[in-house]
Amino acid sequence: MKLPVATFLTDLDFIRVMYIVAFSMFIVGMQRLTKPSTARQGNIIAGIGMAIAVVATLLIPSVGDYGLIALGIAIGTIVGVPAARQVKMTAMPQMVALFNGVGGGAVALISWSEYRHALEHGGNPALETLIPILFAAIIGSISFWGSNIAFAKLQEILPGKPIVLPGQQVINALLLLAAVAAAIAIATGSESEGLFILILVAAAALGNMVVLPIGGADMPVVISLLNALTGLSAAAAGIALDNTALIVGGTIVGASGTILTNLMAEAMNRSIPSIVAGGFGGGGGALAAGTGGGEDGRTATSTDAADVAIQLAYANRVVVAPGYGMAVAQAQHTVRELADELEKRGVEVLYAIHPVAGRMPGHMNVLLAEADVPYDALKEMDEINPEFPQTDVTLVIGANDVTNPAAREDQGSPIYGMPILDVDKSGQVIVLKRSMNTGFAGIDNPLFYNENTSLLFGDAKSSVADVLSEIKEV
Repeated sequence: MKLPVATFLTDLDFIRVMYIVAFSMFIVGMQRLTKPSTARQGNIIAGIGMAIAVVATLLIPSVGDYGLIALGIAIGTIVGVPAARQVKMTAMPQMVALFNGVGGGAVALISWSEYRHALEHGGNPALETLIPILFAAIIGSISFWGSNIAFAKLQEILPGKPIVLPGQQVINALLLLAAVAAAIAIATGSESEGLFILILVAAAALGNMVVLPIGGADMPVVISLLNALTGLSAAAAGIALDNTALIVGGTIVGASGTILTNLMAEAMNRSIPSIVAGGFGGGGGALAAGTGGGEDGRTATSTDAADVAIQLAYANRVVVAPGYGMAVAQAQHTVRELADELEKRGVEVLYAIHPVAGRMPGHMNVLLAEADVPYDALKEMDEINPEFPQTDVTLVIGANDVTNPAAREDQGSPIYGMPILDVDKSGQVIVLKRSMNTGFAGIDNPLFYNENTSLLFGDAKSSVADVLSEIKEV
């Protein structure tokens, strides 16, 4: 005889109420993520909601094998917690890609397991279950393997430049056709685990082949797109399993990821199909080291820390435009120290944040938040661009393509039409770079040769530290 408390806890109506509470916390948490000042709180709220959803799922009477579930949770905790705590902020994009891929891979394996279970108990499941299983298998496998390639590119295990094979688009079409044809064969009555494995393998190869030709310039959009695919596959798995948590959670992730992907594509003035087609970005060769020449023979002007210090110390307003170079050098804390010193002297310091600066959406926001930069000092592109004409000095730290005036002026440029930070409209522009290498898009930046632009060559963290030291002597 069950105790009244046990009966109440396993009552399906009580479990549904727990799910409703969990989903409400998901939505509130996501809403809090829209502002840097409340993002951490939003993560906590959504995390508590997920914990409630997991407990609710475990209370369902039909759930068994609690020992295996506990083992899985233990393994995930042992691997996930140290990895998340120890990862450097510069490596956050690749961790996001890797963890997102794990989600897609889990969904693909669940789909395979469910199909095997159905075959062992009488054949193919009903179509309302089978179709979501097949969809989840295809999308989950694409997401897992595509995310692995994104991780390898970000981690520089693979080259960041596009890797395009002969007949790339034809191969992709054949792989998609093979996966879809096998799924249709199963859905129309074929009972074959071999066909299901073919779906997983074809989708896996497609995931690899789709991301390999995509260059570093498009990587923020790719990460967002793969995140959306993982959410959609999870929602499909939830429909197949009749699991409310997976359906709602996956739908939220899929919808938010899709919206973010579209926003990122718009920020780059690139269509999503053109991004998936690949072949753009990844960086070109170095133009020169130190003082370099542009494609039309123009010469960039180099400067030193002492001159930069004088310009900054006597400015009224300074805008910092960070990019991936700041992340690589881990210069965010030194940048904050520089800003503190300038503010002591009455200089207004703001930060210009481009939507796709770095290698994932919000990359610069995360780095600057880690350095305790005040949230109200972070200005999005649309907010800061009108302020550049009234800015005395803009300090560009490792940002390249997102400050390239060719996007605004050169109709023949691959990035023409991409919204940029209008740093060239400032009184003076100081660019911190290691060399004259191009950015992810692999094209020259005319900003470097403007009369009001000077380049300070070297590691960003060391350069900022040198400037800070000089300012203290002014």
